Amino acid sequence: MADFEFEQLLRDARLNAVLAWVITGVVALVAVGSFLTGDPLWSFFAVAVLVLVCIPPLAFFSPRVMLPWEVLLLAALPILGRAVATFDVSSQIATYLSVAALALIVAVELQTFTSVRMTPSFAVAFVVITTMAAAGIWAVARWSADIWLGTGFIEALGPDEAAQERAVMLEFVASFIAGILAGLIFEFYVRRVARVKSRLPAEVDR
Repeated sequence: MADFEFEQLLRDARLNAVLAWVITGVVALVAVGSFLTGDPLWSFFAVAVLVLVCIPPLAFFSPRVMLPWEVLLLAALPILGRAVATFDVSSQIATYLSVAALALIVAVELQTFTSVRMTPSFAVAFVVITTMAAAGIWAVARWSADIWLGTGFIEALGPDEAAQERAVMLEFVASFIAGILAGLIFEFYVRRVARVKSRLPAEVDR
């Protein structure tokens, strides 16, 4: 019975869509909550995740065309963790994992909903590079927020420019490691276990 239920979670398109939309709703709540509590930059990040998640159902005009709920859960957990974090370490870890999850979502959507097909090594490299690119955009976004909004995100990383630059470089290293983990998840779970194609409704060209 337990095996049947697990198989159903991995194959049933309707159940996958329901779980995926529930997780998407949680991310939307975090986006609104972060904005209302004075954290607009993190709210913007959550909205970016929502935009990526909603591309497949909008493209196919069907609410049942959703990413695997496990992938969305991986993206939602660090976002939720960042929103409720009470100390900086949790916040930083959540940031690295969220950036990697963002890259993972892009890779899954390209593999599933386009004609793009990645070899194992390229898939891992793609997720790592996308993670690093997202980390760079995130750093620029914080720097821009400091200049235009006076938020002090970069200043909070250290007492002087040298310390701040070192902290940013360490963030890139952490994002690189998180990207490798996300790439391995994409290759060894999403492509081989998650059975994404079997969860899509009939109107999607498989």
